[in-house]
Amino acid sequence: MSSNQQPVVVGKIGSCYGVKGWLKITAYTDSVEGIFDYSPWFLNEQGKWREVKVSQWRFHGKSVVAALEGVNDRDQAQMLTNCEIGILADQMPELPSDEFYWRDLIGCDVINTKGYNMGVVDQILETGSNDVLMVKANAKDAFGKTERMIPFLPDQFVLEVKLAEKQIIVDWDPDF
Repeated sequence: MSSNQQPVVVGKIGSCYGVKGWLKITAYTDSVEGIFDYSPWFLNEQGKWREVKVSQWRFHGKSVVAALEGVNDRDQAQMLTNCEIGILADQMPELPSDEFYWRDLIGCDVINTKGYNMGVVDQILETGSNDVLMVKANAKDAFGKTERMIPFLPDQFVLEVKLAEKQIIVDWDPDF
């Protein structure tokens, strides 16, 4: 991994499982086992990423547990609890042109249909019904907003995503 390449976080190490160094895994992938489609993993230990390989994994109820190469006992596993699990961006599958990863939307300017720049996507929230763009408003927002929450509903509020221009075109009133 080059020094300027930040891994994409796809999960987190949970607590220890058993005495042989196994760990509970929280996956942020579509399916919990999908996290094992990627190799190698990178663990964020106190702000530094290091490469690790999964030697074994299995289901444990509705969740998953894994053994990492070189982690052979509970004490070693305990040192890894709460570490983020990352992968390199080029390990992720190519998406069709009308789909994108959330990470691609962060930092995009949000512009409404009347040309008003509403701010920049700061984060995206997943709700039960739809995702929501958290837009950090411009410093001198004409409507006095500091942030906006815009439902990510294609063809209803989100009309176009222009990744090359880092823009999202929305049908949204800037005063709302």
